[in-house]
Amino acid sequence: MTELKPSLLDFTKKELLDIIKPSFRVKQILGWLYHNYASEYDDMKNIPKSLKEELAKKYIVNPLKIIKKEVSSDGTVKYLFELQDGKTVEAVWLKMKDDVYDESGKLIHEAKYTICVSTQVGCKVGCAFCLTAKGGFTRDLSAGEIVGQVVALKRDNAHKHNRKINIVYMGMGEPLDNLNNLAKAIEIFKEEDGLSISGKRQTVSTSGLSNKIDQLGAMDLGVHIAISLHAVDDELRTELIPMNKAHNINSIIEAVKRFPIDTRKRVMFEYLVIKDKNDDLASAKKLVKLLHGIKAKVNLIYFNPYPGTTYNRPELKDMLNFQEYLVKHGLLCTIRDSKGIDISAACGQLKEKNKEIS
Repeated sequence: MTELKPSLLDFTKKELLDIIKPSFRVKQILGWLYHNYASEYDDMKNIPKSLKEELAKKYIVNPLKIIKKEVSSDGTVKYLFELQDGKTVEAVWLKMKDDVYDESGKLIHEAKYTICVSTQVGCKVGCAFCLTAKGGFTRDLSAGEIVGQVVALKRDNAHKHNRKINIVYMGMGEPLDNLNNLAKAIEIFKEEDGLSISGKRQTVSTSGLSNKIDQLGAMDLGVHIAISLHAVDDELRTELIPMNKAHNINSIIEAVKRFPIDTRKRVMFEYLVIKDKNDDLASAKKLVKLLHGIKAKVNLIYFNPYPGTTYNRPELKDMLNFQEYLVKHGLLCTIRDSKGIDISAACGQLKEKNKEIS
């Protein structure tokens, strides 16, 4: 088994201060890592050679490398990374809003981007609709491997370190199954000498580990939470997400009610719409009842078919009817644009495609 060498991205500033002396070098190194996106020690021009050689004995700079990417016509870019042990994970660069110019052609609002990152190699949850589940679970990602995805995508897209960006933990793996490394990555992202991405710009998406929703809430990291609900009764949800046997819908809803959120914000409930499974108005009615009393936003998501799946993409008219019912009954509801539909859009699809080629 390949021994994984820690990366400098694995450490908080406080931890680096214990490792690196004199202390002023820490701020310089953080600048190289997070402002200049250095991927090798040789990139750090004002760091003494002796210090770089000393650090290189124990730590690598970059824990992953891009081995493949696919670019969609809508600007979405899907990345496949190789880790030190040869395992692969995916991340996605999403353009959410275009640049806005005034009549004279002056830029008044920069384009807005979101990065979707993975937290595990594979996944334990085993959702029936998810391609990631096909390969089973291999291991957790370290904090540095989570952080490294964002650094790599910002570097590859020439995105300045101080430009605002959102992070969603919605890629491969169940984030709350890797809670300690997730929490550390969140803290690293928030640090002012690094990327300075506040908690309110980070969203943790979970398939519903109700006990760990409570644990995440107790950490008070200031992040948003999104619940992958996908069904309104336990029978269907257990078919789609077998873990529902241990963490049923009621336990998830109760955990959400305990989760600390900004009173100005809403809890996101993700609802993957699958043709003839959960796209009817009877399901919409149950969803309204289920979310009663929660300041919620429902995000309807088209199921993206992939080779071998038995599930199908819903019709536009059914999506619109579902949305209309929820809105009429007081729920904020959006339909997520299908980003990257012309590339390997489904989570885990680029990884599987790469396996077939190799």
